[in-house]
Amino acid sequence: MLIPFTKMHGLGNDFVVIDAITQTVQLAQEQIRNIADRHHGVGFDQMLIVEPAKGDADFRYVIYNADGSEVSQCGNGARCFALFVQRQGLTDKKSIRVETNTGEIVLNVVSQNEVEVNMGVPAFAPSDIPLLAAEELAEYEVELSQQVVSFSALSIGNPHAVINVNDIASAPLETVGKRLESHTVFPERANIGFSQIINRSELALRVYERGAGETLACGSGACAAAIAAIKLDKVDSPVKVTLPGGSLNISWAGLGMPVIMTGPATFVFDGTITI
Repeated sequence: MLIPFTKMHGLGNDFVVIDAITQTVQLAQEQIRNIADRHHGVGFDQMLIVEPAKGDADFRYVIYNADGSEVSQCGNGARCFALFVQRQGLTDKKSIRVETNTGEIVLNVVSQNEVEVNMGVPAFAPSDIPLLAAEELAEYEVELSQQVVSFSALSIGNPHAVINVNDIASAPLETVGKRLESHTVFPERANIGFSQIINRSELALRVYERGAGETLACGSGACAAAIAAIKLDKVDSPVKVTLPGGSLNISWAGLGMPVIMTGPATFVFDGTITI
C-alpha cells in the first residue's frame, strides 16, 4: 500500500501527518514504528492521523508516538494539524473544532504559520491525570534510586510531571526523566518536564516525552510547566516558554479555565511511503 504523507514540525518537534479523510489508512503498531525509524523510514516524534469526526466536531485527531503507542494529546501537533487540513483543502475554517480521546480542542489559525490552540481545562485530581496518590497536592514526592524527587502533576489531555531545576542545561532527563516517565506512580506513564524559572514572565523547559524521549519541543508540556509555575506563584500569565526548538506563549486565567497556547507550525516536505 502506498500512503501519501506530509512531514511537518512545531519548533523542531517533528511529525508525519496522514490524511485519513480522502483515503483509508489502517496501520499496525509495527508499521508505525517502521515509519518512525529515522534510518530506514521517514522519522518522526509523533504520527498525526486526520480522521472524520465521530460527533459534531470538524475532525478527529489521532496521535501515535514513535514506539507505536497511541496518546491523546500533542500541542505542537495540534498546530500542525490545523495548517495541514487547510492546506489539504479539507476545510477553509479559521476556527477548527477537533475531537481527541480526552475531549474537544479548538484550533484558531492566526496566520499562514501560526496557530492558537485552546487546549482545554487542565485537570489536577490524581484520578484524572492519572497518578497514584491518596490526595491532590501542589507537589508530590517519589523516590528514584535513593533520591527523592519533587514534582507537580496535572493533565492537559495527557499526563505531565513538572520538576523545577536551577539549571536547565544540566537537567537529568536521561536519568530522572526516563525513570519517572515509566514509574508505577503513573499508570499510563507521563511526560516529564524540567522547568527553570527565568523571571515572572518567562521559563525555560526541556521535556522527556512519553514514548519518544527528549524532543526539541512539547506543546502540552509547555502548557503544563506554565500552569504549574502559575499555581506555585512563580510566574504570571501570560508566560513565554522557551524550549530547545523555540518559544511558545501560554496563557491561563486560573482554576476552571482553559489554557491557551500560541506558536508556529512548519511544512517540511510531502512524500509517499510503501507499507
